[in-house]
Amino acid sequence: MSQETFDKDLIYQCSSFGVGGSGGVETYLASLFKHRPPNVSDRVIKSLKNIDQRQFKLLHIHSPDLLLQLTGECPAIFSVHNHSFYCPSGTKYLAEQRTICDRNFSYLGCTWGKLVDKCGSRRPLRTIRELQTTHQFLDVLKRLKITFIANSEYVRQELIQNGVSPEQVITLHCGISIPETASSPLSLEVHQNHRILFAGRIVSDKGLEWLLKTLIHTDPKIQLDIAGEGWERSRLEKLASTLGLNKRITWHGWCDSDKLDKLYQQCFAIIFPSVWPEPAGLVTLEAYSRCRPVIGSAVGGIPEHLRDGETGILVPSNNIQKLADAINELSRDYQKSRYMGEQGHTLLMKEFTMAAHVNNLRTIYAKTIAEFPSTAKKLYSISPAAI
Repeated sequence: MSQETFDKDLIYQCSSFGVGGSGGVETYLASLFKHRPPNVSDRVIKSLKNIDQRQFKLLHIHSPDLLLQLTGECPAIFSVHNHSFYCPSGTKYLAEQRTICDRNFSYLGCTWGKLVDKCGSRRPLRTIRELQTTHQFLDVLKRLKITFIANSEYVRQELIQNGVSPEQVITLHCGISIPETASSPLSLEVHQNHRILFAGRIVSDKGLEWLLKTLIHTDPKIQLDIAGEGWERSRLEKLASTLGLNKRITWHGWCDSDKLDKLYQQCFAIIFPSVWPEPAGLVTLEAYSRCRPVIGSAVGGIPEHLRDGETGILVPSNNIQKLADAINELSRDYQKSRYMGEQGHTLLMKEFTMAAHVNNLRTIYAKTIAEFPSTAKKLYSISPAAI
């Protein structure tokens, strides 16, 4: 057992992910630390092996590998940030059928999904490893008697459908940090620039191909800014050229926060065309923080942030006509675009700031600590050999 000591009066975040990286979990953790309350340490625990866990007031775990290292000697909660616990590919999306997977996890169903529906990797060894890992993690989730936090009701329902007790899973939507520079409502001048923005990784699941094929059906004055990088960029650049869109698209690549903020400010709407079921979809909140409306896919957790007709427009995924209609509608209606952006900002400030998120977390922390038996020892201990 390690002699390393920790402050017994503090709560510790546990994660093998980095803090402040480019991924969703890393960004969330950076914001969480920025807004942490006084009883939360600024130290991240990256491994719980050989540590006396009796000294902790509470552990808030964010990565699955650390979940396997719990001994049950202190209060703990786990945040489920993605689909990896119940989907071997982590996407819940069947690329061949261009549809969201509605199967629960099973060896047979998920093997079929990979081989026939082209869900994720189809390399034999990797497929076997992913199936085994998902089975192991689901088994752990079902046996652990701790609270799991889902970042959307969509994720919560997926966990329940895959066998996790409803009483153990609560939904807590993410929040974001408000930009230090105050954003102004959409102006008529900016609206007349006819610019829309896609911000995200350039990979197949994010729906950029759908957006490019839609752009040719929109008003020719509309310009698309693309902020992001990814392995699909080269192919999609060629597609854009084939579609005759080169003069209507600007590929900005990876953008730092200042550049991204300028792109938000110069557009009249953000397009969020994901075809996979985003667990949460924080692009919506980033748009709201800049008083911009969102046109987004009605998939995963996106509808839990986007109020159709109020803060933006929801469209069925992969529906070119519906997406084109939504873009054209906002491009022609300045008042509606401005109103939706203002309503989004109001909703963000009311429900989805990081400060509000942390306050909700503090309530969960207090309840978890109060309900943990002071004499409990190894109530949910897991032997690594059994995993």
